[in-house]
Amino acid sequence: MRVVFAGTPEPALPSLRRLIDSTRHEVVAVLTRPDAAAGRRGRPAPSPVAQLALDTGIAVLRPARPNSVEFVAELAELAPDCCAVVAYGALLGDDLLAVPPHGWINLHFSLLPAWRGAAPVQAAIAAGDSVTGATTFQIERSLDSGPVYGVVTETIRPTDTAGDLLDRLSVSGAALLESTLDGITDGILTAVPQPSDGVTAAPKITVDEARIRWELPAHVIERRIRAVTPQPGAWTMIGDLRVKVGRVSVSAEAPEGLQPGEIRVTRDGVWVGTGSTSVRLERIQPPGKKPMIAADWARGARLDESERAR
Repeated sequence: MRVVFAGTPEPALPSLRRLIDSTRHEVVAVLTRPDAAAGRRGRPAPSPVAQLALDTGIAVLRPARPNSVEFVAELAELAPDCCAVVAYGALLGDDLLAVPPHGWINLHFSLLPAWRGAAPVQAAIAAGDSVTGATTFQIERSLDSGPVYGVVTETIRPTDTAGDLLDRLSVSGAALLESTLDGITDGILTAVPQPSDGVTAAPKITVDEARIRWELPAHVIERRIRAVTPQPGAWTMIGDLRVKVGRVSVSAEAPEGLQPGEIRVTRDGVWVGTGSTSVRLERIQPPGKKPMIAADWARGARLDESERAR
């Protein structure tokens, strides 16, 4: 099968590598987002998917307007049988969707119809789900609503961050995507409509939404921090400093009586009050510095007892 692969960030790389190595499919081009500013100097750099394609001699398509008449014609000239999509990052119009005879097959990192949207892994962790997975489905105009070809499940571990879970799903999902394309090629796989119940939304998480709300219960805060790690990263204000917060832990040894946001430094670590029991900060990243052990940071910062996280 002639395949155009559409993707942009690192989680798409296992799928692209798998299709490049496949003996049954030919990746004739890669479709990705235009080069974006990266690094301290902010110079334009190719996306991870574009870089892999360049390294392997595959043509790279980086249209600013993928639904333009000009790009639809350019894609049609490539005559792909199918377009495989993993986190491309742009909405596709009807004319573009109509180009490949087998359509656009998307790998989405949830068990659809749960967690439709840009941040399914983050949403699953924040909600306290115990199981998630990946789904391959036929793209339609409406968001993540197309008929499903296949699924793979994955247990969410108690300490998983979004980065940890996405790393595993990107690998198991790559195998699912390849097997889906194999089944379509052989004519033995039929897409099944998604059920109408169980639909939940997982929109992109903004930096403002990653701010810790200390009035929430401890277990909710702990999950939310893992859900936004590494991106966009949980944060809070302590005095005039905006600090990033790494993992926190909920312990039976937590000091009692702390109000939400109240900080206490003890031999056992740095504790912050929540809407229930207090939590222990494990790692902190002050502005302009590398992440460090919270207790080490607290000793150096010489926190005033009146300081609060907010």
